[in-house]
Amino acid sequence: MQGFNKYYPPDYDGEKHGSLNSYRGKHALGDRARKLDQGILITRFELPFNIWCGTCNNHIGMGVRYNAEKKKIGNYYSTPIFSFRCKCHLCDGWFEIQTDPKNTRYVVTSGARQKDEDWNPEENGGFAVHDTEGKATPDDPLAALEKTTDAKTHHTKVQVPRLESLMEMSEQYNSDPYSLSLKVRKRFREDKKIRKEKEKVDDQVRDRYALPSTLNLVEEDEDAVKEAKDEWARGRKELEARERKRQKLSVETSLRVSSSSSRSRISSSKSTGSRGSATSAAGDALRARILGNTARRSATAGRSVMK
Repeated sequence: MQGFNKYYPPDYDGEKHGSLNSYRGKHALGDRARKLDQGILITRFELPFNIWCGTCNNHIGMGVRYNAEKKKIGNYYSTPIFSFRCKCHLCDGWFEIQTDPKNTRYVVTSGARQKDEDWNPEENGGFAVHDTEGKATPDDPLAALEKTTDAKTHHTKVQVPRLESLMEMSEQYNSDPYSLSLKVRKRFREDKKIRKEKEKVDDQVRDRYALPSTLNLVEEDEDAVKEAKDEWARGRKELEARERKRQKLSVETSLRVSSSSSRSRISSSKSTGSRGSATSAAGDALRARILGNTARRSATAGRSVMK
């Protein structure tokens, strides 16, 4: 029983008992450690492959879990070898599986047999997997001597000069770090000054033509200047062609309008010739009426003054 409720009995002595488990005579792992005196620990084990039970001859699938008895049975160099003894859930039989550190796998040792699921590429229309390591061949002393000689020659003619050049370069760079730092900082200041001037010019161009501030302007070079000039010349030619076409259209339109107006005037003069006499007679009559009215008003005004 584990003391989850933090209850300590009156006769509990921390120095004497150490913990509640030792006070009650129980292990910290509980019932899992009931066979710990035999070197066996009850642990949860999952089958790493499909097996056939040797007692009931039933199939047990990969991934089925059991409360297995875990026990150390040996070592492979410094790696321990463990055995897992499980009881079949379909019968009363037991089977045992051990670890194989040499081949990094599990092996069924008793009570069951592993289902053979090795896949052969040649039988399934694939290519055979050949041994990449090959068979061990006896050493050839002449080949070994030639290999050693080639390695020494490469070391003397390639590796040593390369190392010496790297050491000289390192000494050259680290001989006077202060002067090298001054050169680097001077170069950085010059580049920064050029960059600031270019940014200033670019900002002026953007403000002049109302361009967005996020627009990156192309650096001026011979190719860019030539391309811009060619583009400007092509646009100017297109503009002049459109202007000439527009002027030509306007002249043709004016000529057409003038010819039509002259024809209309000629036709109107012919039609109004017969109506000229009637219009002049009506004008004379109107003029005579106006003069008569004026004379009568002046005579009436003179008589009123004499009275």
